[in-house]
Amino acid sequence: MTTASTSTAADRGKLTRPDGSPIRALVVDDEPNLAELLATALRYEGWQVEIALTGNSATRTAKALQPDVVVLDMMLPDIDGLQVLRRIRANTPHVPVLFLTARDAVEDRVAGLTAGGDDYVTKPFSLEEVVARLRALLRRTGAVTAQDEALLVVGDLILNEDSHEVERDGDEITLTATEFELLRYLMRNPRRALSKAQILDRVWNYDFGGQANIVELYVSYLRRKIDAGREPMIHTLRGVGYVLKPAPSASRASGTGPSAA
Repeated sequence: MTTASTSTAADRGKLTRPDGSPIRALVVDDEPNLAELLATALRYEGWQVEIALTGNSATRTAKALQPDVVVLDMMLPDIDGLQVLRRIRANTPHVPVLFLTARDAVEDRVAGLTAGGDDYVTKPFSLEEVVARLRALLRRTGAVTAQDEALLVVGDLILNEDSHEVERDGDEITLTATEFELLRYLMRNPRRALSKAQILDRVWNYDFGGQANIVELYVSYLRRKIDAGREPMIHTLRGVGYVLKPAPSASRASGTGPSAA
């Protein structure tokens, strides 16, 4: 990691189909709020997303959409996820499928994977984890192309999503898993004001029951490691939330101005 420039999720870390068109994803879950939350996270990745709330609807939507990846709840009101998987695979045999399940018994996981599921996540889950697993599934199938997918770069701060290495101005920075996820979310949204509620939704579990002060605590941890002894990059917007942006000297050195993002 040697370059220092300003990059956003629009031009780094973006996966597309080989012809350059957006990834097509199908989200199947009978909880409308959760389905929409997942869809919003995937649309932020630049993907085309369709939602189905039942197994029969999922089968019809998959046939019309021909998705590149499917997020599939195991427990649906009409037919279970295993039956839906079989029906979808009848039309699109090689589409990767990530199972969502509220059950964490070993036999349930084995049943999903044995039936042909490629991966699973147990509820409650982190949206960032779901996105990362879907990206990994798509890379393994070879059905996508990537644009500098491993690196996120904001000013002199560089994060490698594959190796989990972070450095600023050439100095390596060691982060915990949660600190890394928080920094990754901030770096995917440079110069964008992010509320504590948004950060909780994306970095912690979607139904996280804690208080917003957990965000304040982890932002303070990050500042000690990212900003200590340097020009600050993480800024508090009172009454709004937080924003990460390049330090002025890093922007000038890399030839990027305040409007680069």
